[in-house]
Amino acid sequence: MYVSTHRLPGRALLRSVPANVLALGLVSLVTDVSSEMVTAVLPLYLVLVLGLNPLQLGVLDGIYAGVTTLVRLAGGHVADRRQRRKLVAAAGYALSAFAKLGLLAAGASVGALGAVIAADRTGKGLRTAPRDALISLSTPPERLGQAFGVHRTMDTLGALLGPLAAFGVLAATGGAYDAVFLVSFCVAALGVVLLVLYVRDRRESVAAEPLALVSVLRDRAFRRLCGAAALLGLVTVSDFFVYLLLQKRLDIAPHLFPLLPLGTAAAYLLLAVPLGRLADRRGRVVVFLGGHVALLGAYLLLMGTPTGALVLVAVLVLHGGFYAATDGVLMSVAGAMLAGGVRTSGMAVLQTAQAAARLCSSIAFGALWTAWDARTGLLTMAGGLVLALLTAWRTTR
Repeated sequence: MYVSTHRLPGRALLRSVPANVLALGLVSLVTDVSSEMVTAVLPLYLVLVLGLNPLQLGVLDGIYAGVTTLVRLAGGHVADRRQRRKLVAAAGYALSAFAKLGLLAAGASVGALGAVIAADRTGKGLRTAPRDALISLSTPPERLGQAFGVHRTMDTLGALLGPLAAFGVLAATGGAYDAVFLVSFCVAALGVVLLVLYVRDRRESVAAEPLALVSVLRDRAFRRLCGAAALLGLVTVSDFFVYLLLQKRLDIAPHLFPLLPLGTAAAYLLLAVPLGRLADRRGRVVVFLGGHVALLGAYLLLMGTPTGALVLVAVLVLHGGFYAATDGVLMSVAGAMLAGGVRTSGMAVLQTAQAAARLCSSIAFGALWTAWDARTGLLTMAGGLVLALLTAWRTTR
């Protein structure tokens, strides 16, 4: 049963997915409720309450998206060497949870907010590669695309509920952002408890190599995959800016802003499992690149002149389709490519390359918007994306 039937994956599909993957999906679901509660309100809070310009927002968003590069490699390497992937992932989830409390103390200080965001993203950097490695180790190779699709679907259900929760908390408290941050911490703490209780660690019979990163980078095909992911990341406009562009172009009321991520999450929820299965059958790289074609369509709509509900829906559907075709699919490509003993480290290398590129992209787009205007920034990113797609197609086929 496909997610596109407007239900979560059916019983037959769930029975075919390992229990450990479902447990990790539940942890991600709860954690994403917490994370997306903050993400849904943070851009508007930074712009309307603190008065940041696009360049300042780009720098903070770069921290949000890219600080994980500092810890992903270390987290992946430790997880491989010690064969304690669950422990490393749990440390990351816990750090991100406590960072939500830091938002309460940061107040209106941009520097303090940057430090808290860095701590939150450090936690994400620690947990992402070990979590994806656990999914890969818990699943037969021929069903990796499906497993990652189911996990990302559950993850995205949390992303769907998070903005709704933020909207409800703001409505109930008269716009109190502190209340959103406090509830977000409580939900994140629940995710840590679920991980400890229900996720089982997985160890490989092949021990991690002392120079795991060197070993990973000897693989020419993997180097090309990392290069393609990084190149495409350089021309990926962040979610912060996509939602702000929609809000400004369509004159969406500020109190409705937290609901914009719902469109992206809903499209992802409907498409993640079908696209994961399609990737298993027709080729994961093809689906991955196709997701970036959807992103290009969103750029073109944001640059166009038409307005109204149809543009809003189309942009959010394309945006969600982009994530459904790239997030879990990219990790399934890597999971099938990497040898035992370097699996987590390899995924960390790939995620680091992509995150570092998106950090640069956020700062560059913010600078273009500040120096000229948003349309110039979008036009530059769209042109770069076309070139990046052509290059990635040639290097990965």
